Amino acid sequence: MGGIDTGKTTFGLELVRRAVAAGLPAALVDADIGQSTVGPPTTIGLKLCLDGGEVTRTSMRAADALAFVGSITPPGYLLPLVSGTAKMVGEARTAGCRLIVVDSTGYVSGIGGQLLKFYKADAVQPDVVVGFRRGGELEPVLGHAQRFTSADVMELEVPPEVMPRPADDRTTYRERQFAAYFASGSSRWKIKPSVFMPALPPEFDLALLDGLVVGLDNGGGSCRGIGVLEYGESADILRMVSPVTSGVKGLRLGSIKIDIMGRLRGPVNLRQLFRTE
Repeated sequence: MGGIDTGKTTFGLELVRRAVAAGLPAALVDADIGQSTVGPPTTIGLKLCLDGGEVTRTSMRAADALAFVGSITPPGYLLPLVSGTAKMVGEARTAGCRLIVVDSTGYVSGIGGQLLKFYKADAVQPDVVVGFRRGGELEPVLGHAQRFTSADVMELEVPPEVMPRPADDRTTYRERQFAAYFASGSSRWKIKPSVFMPALPPEFDLALLDGLVVGLDNGGGSCRGIGVLEYGESADILRMVSPVTSGVKGLRLGSIKIDIMGRLRGPVNLRQLFRTE
């Protein structure tokens, strides 16, 4: 746990690297949905390291499993963040991993940050919680970990040389992660309006979905990847752009619009889009 740019990912990768070097099967569960290391943004990615090999940011890019959240920021997405993290940790345990590292977002402040960290810890039952602090921002969430879990809680001061990145750098990194994902041989499919969750209202204007990120579900509760919807005005049809070409039975609607180069076109409020509560 820690705020934005406190060294969580670097530390987590080093833990996995040392486990692999010691011959221990390990996994990284990347729940940082906006600054993803494993898998594309908007998802929680699982990377299994079972048989040795190199552990770098590049080698960890392709996920072994994904859970779709649909957002690049945590507020309003507590349930999919908690359930998706728990699902990925469960898969890592099933695979026989001796060390499972969960890398989280920098959302630690306010009631929302406290609730997210509390329910995530309650769902995955960690053995150790490591907090990286710059001041007193982690006192509530680490206090909850000490009082409400059986985890050993370690609190570390962030070294002064670990500096927050400018917001533009974080945006550029996210765009590159999106672009790299869609650059890997994307195809276009025609989409039926009946395949979405949540379901589209009657007589819904399909043009409103143009650019929306969607999660690709295999029909068994697993995310195959993500896609971006394209609306064809001349034929009034929807297409999906995605590197995933098979094994998809349903699409989960996300809450951001992008182009396939990863550039953000804006957030989307599905309740307002559907004109419903």
